[in-house]
Amino acid sequence: MRIDPLNFEGFNRVLTGVVVPRPIAFVSTVSASGVVNLAPYSFFNAVAYDPPTIVFSSSRSAGYKSKDTLRNIEETGQFVVNIVVDPIAEAMNKTSAEFPEDVDEFEIAGLTQAPSEMVKAPRVAESPVNMECKLEQVVPIGSGEHAHGLVIGTILLMHVRDDVIDGHRINQEKLMATGRMAGNMYCHTSDRFEMVRPVYDPEKSLSTYR
Repeated sequence: MRIDPLNFEGFNRVLTGVVVPRPIAFVSTVSASGVVNLAPYSFFNAVAYDPPTIVFSSSRSAGYKSKDTLRNIEETGQFVVNIVVDPIAEAMNKTSAEFPEDVDEFEIAGLTQAPSEMVKAPRVAESPVNMECKLEQVVPIGSGEHAHGLVIGTILLMHVRDDVIDGHRINQEKLMATGRMAGNMYCHTSDRFEMVRPVYDPEKSLSTYR
């Protein structure tokens, strides 16, 4: 099947069904007036080591109102990305509803606010990894009801729970990150396999790499 994204009804379901699994950014923010917000985003990834840079995408509108997360980040220039792991996956899902601006999603999900050190937005205490970030740029994507903002942020400080890190390596078995699939589907990341990356040696024949 050949698919033209501009003329294929339901292309969003195809796209999110093939770009899988996706990590989930559980983004905590605070508005200029001090209202805290917490929401999940699965169009999320790390894109550079130096400077340490992450990106995630958010729609501009939630239908009857603007998206609190994106508005808060543009107002304050700060946010926290909390990594979603299996023990808090159900709590994360509770925050995905479009609640009014004054609703505390931490309370809805039964999660605990932990103070950050370099930004005003709180961390999710139950997440084993929190990244305090400053906004570098919001890249506009689309227009009208399809308008999105691609948030580019620099990590100012990362908090990692002691039991999931050994030196500079993350213990994936203890991290238990949750992956986003399509629709209402998620996945565990406990089923893994290893492949050693080859190193090119000009002294060797290319046939040795096949």
